[in-house]
Formats: sequence, C-alpha cells, structure tokens
Amino acid sequence: MQTQRKWTSKHFSLQSYSHGDSVARILASALNAVEPGAAVKKYLHENPLPEAKRVFALGLGKAACAMTQALADGIVLTDTLVITKHASALTVEPVTVIEGNHPVPGIASLTAGSAAMKFVSQLAPDDLLICLISGGGSALMTAPLIPLEDLQSLTSALLACGARIDEINILRRHLDSLKGGGLVRSANSAKVVSLILSDVVNDSLETIASGPTAPDPTTCEDALSILQKYDLVGAQHCCAPTSLHETLKPDDPVFAKVQNILVASNIIALQSAQEQSQAEGFQTKIIHVGLQGEARIAGKEIALQFKESLKTTKCPFCLLAGGETTVTLFGSGKGGRNQETALAAVDVLAGLKDVMFISLATDGEDGPTDASGAVVTGESAQRAESLGMFAADHLSRNDAYVFFDKLNDLIKIGPSGTNVNDLILCFAF
Repeated sequence: MQTQRKWTSKHFSLQSYSHGDSVARILASALNAVEPGAAVKKYLHENPLPEAKRVFALGLGKAACAMTQALADGIVLTDTLVITKHASALTVEPVTVIEGNHPVPGIASLTAGSAAMKFVSQLAPDDLLICLISGGGSALMTAPLIPLEDLQSLTSALLACGARIDEINILRRHLDSLKGGGLVRSANSAKVVSLILSDVVNDSLETIASGPTAPDPTTCEDALSILQKYDLVGAQHCCAPTSLHETLKPDDPVFAKVQNILVASNIIALQSAQEQSQAEGFQTKIIHVGLQGEARIAGKEIALQFKESLKTTKCPFCLLAGGETTVTLFGSGKGGRNQETALAAVDVLAGLKDVMFISLATDGEDGPTDASGAVVTGESAQRAESLGMFAADHLSRNDAYVFFDKLNDLIKIGPSGTNVNDLILCFAF
C-alpha cells in the first residue's frame, strides 16, 4: 500500500529564518489538510458509492496517483487508467499509467486522450466509473478538434499574455471532445462519480481539468470573445472561430447518472493554515479568497495591506490569502507566478523589522522552475542591493527565480502530490 505523504516543518527548510520553524509548521498544516489520498478516503468513509456490476477508475491530474491509490485501498476495481504529470508507485492491478505533458499539451497528452476514449468505451450502462480529477488535467489529456501544433501555439500564447486559467479552460473546453462533459458523453450511459480536487478560483467544476465530467455553462460565443480579447482570432498557428464546438449544458440528460463531488480545495488549505497559525500564537485573518489578476500587482497590493496592518494590529499576527494569479511576460527571465508575487513585495517591505512574506504553489511547482515559491523579509531589498540586484529590475524582465536564488530565499519542496492553487502568508513577529 502506498503511504500518504505527511508534511512536516523540515520539508520547507526555513530553519535559518527567525521563527522559521513556526512558519514551516503552518505551511505543513495547510498541505496536509489537502492531501489527496486522505480526502478520497474521507469521502468514501462517509458516503456509499452507487451499486454497480463492475467498477472502473480513471485518475486525471497532478494528484491522480495518490487519489487512485486511496480508492483502490478501499474497493475492488475492474480496470484503472491514470493520467498524471509525475507518476508514483501504485499497488493497483490492472492499471495503465500515462505521464502527459504540462502546461502545454504534447504528444503524450494526445496519447492520454486516445487512451481515455478507449478506456471509457468498454463501459456498460450497469457499470460505475469513478473519476479522480485534479488540477493539470486540461493539459495532461487532450482530444483536440484542431491540430495539436495549433493547440500548443494557442496555449503558449494564452499563457504568455496573462490570460486567467478560467479563460484558458473555456477555450480548451470548446476545442476538445473530452472536455466540457465530453468524457461522460463517451461513457455509454454508465454511472459516473467524480471526486474532485479543486485547483481553480471559486471551485467551478467546469474549470477544473476543463470539466471532463461536468456540464459547461459557457458557449462558443464566450470562447470567441476570449480569442478577441487577447487578439488571437486569425493569429498564426491559433484557431479559427469555426474550430469551436458546443459543449454539453447543465440540462443535458447525459448528466442524470453523474455525480461531481468536491473533496479538497484552496479554502480548506487556508482554514488549516489559519488554525495552525492561531495555535502558534498568531492573531490570524484570511484577507483574500479567490485571488486573481497579475502576480506583480497582487503581490504589491497584499504587501501594502500587510504594511498598513502593522500600524493597527498587535504582533504577532498573520494575514492569509489564496487563489491563482497570472503573469504577463515582458522579458525572458526565469520564474513563476508565486516568485513574481513575492518579488513585487520586496520593495514595499524594505527596511521593516520582523516581517516575512511567503507565496507558495501548493503543487510544489511554480512555473517552469524547481521552486514552489519564495520568501521575502524586510532585509531582502538591502541584501539584494549588496549583490548588485534590484527587485524592480528583475521584475521588469520576469526574472524572479534568479533574484531569490542568489539570496537563497527560494522554497523548494518538489512536486507535492496535491494541487489547490497558491497560498500567500504575511507574518509580523
């Protein structure tokens, strides 16, 4: 049996910071609260599954292995398909595991889409399909209605121009036969139960992994408006409006035998962090749920709010925020949205004593880097300047990784196995 990952303060390597152990325990508590396997087991313990002649499992997303293993620990499965980014050992038989491409779909994602189509085609009306869905599934599995090369160009363009994940996934749903309820359409009227780990703001089911088992309230017109917003209509290697197809809507009878259940989300991680910070002696307040927008703007605004709170709030205290920002690329630097969020806070907090600002990707992977986020203190700006670095300069070219790497202020925990957006924590000691 695969053991669930248990996070401790040692995983975050914050011992060199003042109060680092306390902060690390808070981060560990947040991730432990959204451990995918535990979330699945909790649901199964509290809720009976529909009766079925045979039971199949399809895991999709970054947390697919942990969620699938937890399911297999509790019930007998006829067949299992797992599509994920980083595969881990599974004691499940029979099982097929495919590592797709992320964040831009590739050949492996196309292979995964074909495998998913074939997998659900074997279902009968008296079977049960249990889907274990988590973030990343949109890119990891695809059955595109346009050439893969065009889908890759479109995805890259959307990521570069700062489009929100919900906007990107609206387009994905209208360009893919498996998304927007498409997987259900291919399931031969079998019963479907989807246990879902949310990685999107506001937990909209159609957005998580682009909703392979969820109805889609958006239309082709909505998708077209996004193409127009980012000036991608008719752009080279991007799709034409005629490529868009309509998705399954909430009133479609195909969903009569479908249950979509949320088992973990960003707010659960935030609440656990809040409880642990209170146990550590901090006054604590959640100031943002569903944070969106440009990372550099969000980082500066939260840092300013934190700085203002220092005037009125008794120390020690902690402010918490959760959501998912975006990055518009202005330069050729290296980084991710959490590192850029933190970089935007450096100058705001410069010179302040006994403060810490952390932005962390709960999946452990911030952008195309090996870091999950970064730490800022009141000394960060001065330390950087002593090395000839300035936060504004690095921010102008999206080069947060190099900035924090030279300061030894990156947080590196590796792929976490879960994925519920990002966390921002501001501490005053």
